Amino acid sequence: MTTWTKRALLAPALAAMLAVSGAGLAAEKGKDAAKAAAKPAAEQSMKKAEAAKAAQGRKTADVKARKSGAEKANAERGKIYAEAVIALRETQNAIKALDKKDKKAAMAALERAVGKLEILLARAPDLALAPVDVQTQTLDIYADVKSVKKAVKDSIALLKKGRVQDARALVSGLASEIVIEVVNVPLATYPDAIKAVAPLIEKGKFKEAKAGLIAALNTLVITRHILPLPILRTEQMLKRAEVLAEKAKRSKDEEKELADILKAARAELQFAEALGYGKEGDFKPFYEQLDLIAEKTRGGKHGKGFFDKLKKALSDFRAKLF
Repeated sequence: MTTWTKRALLAPALAAMLAVSGAGLAAEKGKDAAKAAAKPAAEQSMKKAEAAKAAQGRKTADVKARKSGAEKANAERGKIYAEAVIALRETQNAIKALDKKDKKAAMAALERAVGKLEILLARAPDLALAPVDVQTQTLDIYADVKSVKKAVKDSIALLKKGRVQDARALVSGLASEIVIEVVNVPLATYPDAIKAVAPLIEKGKFKEAKAGLIAALNTLVITRHILPLPILRTEQMLKRAEVLAEKAKRSKDEEKELADILKAARAELQFAEALGYGKEGDFKPFYEQLDLIAEKTRGGKHGKGFFDKLKKALSDFRAKLF
């Protein structure tokens, strides 16, 4: 067989080999392309899962934060003085009696009111304001730090142009807080104010007496206590983070959870700062403490007391606002 003949015979075999090899390469390229396409999808899916987990963590912290706010409101309700409540109710009864021109009923109601206040003053002579009612309101804006900062910046620009009402509308919703309002009877003035009405009733001056009692009711003092929800949420997040930080052998998932919680806590504090809860520089120590905790717990390190300084600082800060 000649060399040419050998080459002629080899050519179809070589072509077949190349075809098979080409098909294999194409298949491999196809697999690589599929992997490349699947990678962003997998990353996106992972990011969505992480975002959902973070959202759930914030929701859990929010539920606990609101519960904490409700407990503080209940604590304020526990300070209500029954004598002051009765005195207020009897003042209102006196007004109803005056509408009916019932002198006897009006005087009896005022006597009961004054009597209750005298008992209260005898029991607590240094008490200036006697709580009679507690009301709560929750305000929460669903926005990010960037949006809040933009709204503040835009409102400042509007104020500089003298567009006060436009600026007011822009910032009126910038709040994330539980408001606890306490209605108080001012003991330094209220008893004397209703005592002064008695001579008017005796003289049958029902209209003037009613005006006097309404004026006394208008002297009730309302004190407002603000509980910023981002601060309450941060405190709740730190409780879980502290448990993880004290654990000697954290799993990889727990290690990531701890890092994510510290990151979420920082985001809440940045949100509180953007909303203006506190003065400039108030939040810097909080961020420094979070950085210190992150350093102390990095790489599986653990221990107790890492959160003590931060927890106390947050508690003191909230107490100033409350």
